[in-house]
Amino acid sequence: MRYDSARLSDFSAPIKRRRASLDAGFFTTALILLTAGVVMVLSSSYARAYYDPGEITGGNGAYYFVRQLIFALLGLGAMLLASRIPMELYRKYSLHFMVLTIVLLMLVPIIGVKANGSRRWLGLGGLTLQPSELAKLAVILTFSSMICRFQGRMKSFKFGILPFLGVLGGIVGLLILEPHFSASIIIIAIGGVMMFLGGVGLGWFIAAIGSALGGLAVLLTFFPYASSRISTWLDPFSSPSDEGYQIVQSLYSIGSGGLSGLGLGGSRQKFLYLPEEHNDFIFSVVCEELGFIGAALILCLFALLILRGYWIALHQRDRYDFLVCAGISTLLAIQVFLNVAVVTNLVPCTGISLPLFSYGGTALLIQLFEMGIILSASRDVSLK
Repeated sequence: MRYDSARLSDFSAPIKRRRASLDAGFFTTALILLTAGVVMVLSSSYARAYYDPGEITGGNGAYYFVRQLIFALLGLGAMLLASRIPMELYRKYSLHFMVLTIVLLMLVPIIGVKANGSRRWLGLGGLTLQPSELAKLAVILTFSSMICRFQGRMKSFKFGILPFLGVLGGIVGLLILEPHFSASIIIIAIGGVMMFLGGVGLGWFIAAIGSALGGLAVLLTFFPYASSRISTWLDPFSSPSDEGYQIVQSLYSIGSGGLSGLGLGGSRQKFLYLPEEHNDFIFSVVCEELGFIGAALILCLFALLILRGYWIALHQRDRYDFLVCAGISTLLAIQVFLNVAVVTNLVPCTGISLPLFSYGGTALLIQLFEMGIILSASRDVSLK
C-alpha cells in the first residue's frame, strides 16, 4: 500500500467526505493564543516604548501594541483567506512561491534594511518584510510537492537527497549572508523533518548528524567567538554584565514570577533591564507576570494547537496535504521549543521568536497564514 501522488481515494478505505466547515478546535486555540500574545506585547513593551528616545516610538507607550494589534487583525484576515484556498492551489503554485522567496532573499544583502549589524529586512514604504519567514513556509510547500513527485524514489541519492540539499543549501547560503543563523537552523531542521516524512533512509540522517557534530567541533576549536558563546551558556553568571547579561536578566525574570506570578503588568525586568522583552524574550515576561501556572497554561495551549495540527495531518486524504500540515505543525513545535529553551538557558542564546507572541509584523502574518493553510486542509479530512 502506498500514497498516490495526488489523491488517496484509491485506497481500500471507508468512503470519506469533505467537512463543511474548518476545524473549530484548531481555530479557537489559535485565536486564544493570538489574543494572549497581543496582550503580552502590550504588557511587555509599554515601558520601553514610553522611555524610547523618541525616534521610533515618540514616547508613545502603546506604540508596539498598536502595531501588533493591526498586524494581528490583518493576520486574522489572512488566516481566514488562506482557509478558503483549496490545497490544490498551494501545491500548484508552491514552486512559484519558492522562486519569489529566493529572489527576495537575494535582494536582502543588496538593498535590505540594516539593524543590529544584520540585513534581514526589505523596506516596503513604512513597513518591513522579513523574507526568512517566507522561506520557512516555502520549504514546507515546495518539499511537500517534490516528495509527492519523487514518490518511490526518495531513498535514492539522486531523487531523495540531492534536489532537497540543493534547495536547502541555496536558502541557507543566502541567510548566512544576512547573517541569520537562527533562521538557518530552523530551516535545516524543518527540511530534514520533511525529508524524513518523505521516506529518506535513516542512514542519511545519522551521517548528517555526525557531520554537524564535526562542524561544531571545528567551529569551537578555530572560532573563539563561538567558544565564548558556549562558555557563557554554561555559566552566564560568570559575566552577568557582559555576554551573560541578557540570559541572566531572563532568569531573574522567570524566577521572580514564582508559582502565580506578579500579575499582568507587574513585571519589573521589562523596565529596560531585560533586552528584547517584547520580542525574543517575551516568554520571560510571561513567566514573571503569570507565574509558573500561567506559563504552563500557555505551553499547554501551544501543545494542543500542535497536536491538533498533527491530528488534521493524519486524517488527510491527500499525501501533499498530510505533508504540509505535518510540516507546519512541526515548524510551530520547533520554534516554541527553541524559544523557551533559549529564555530558560537550556540551549545557547540565539534570536528565535515565540510564535503568535513575539513582536513582529511579518512573522505574525506568515504564522497566521500558515494556520489558515492547516484550516484549509481541515475542510478535507477523513470522516467516519
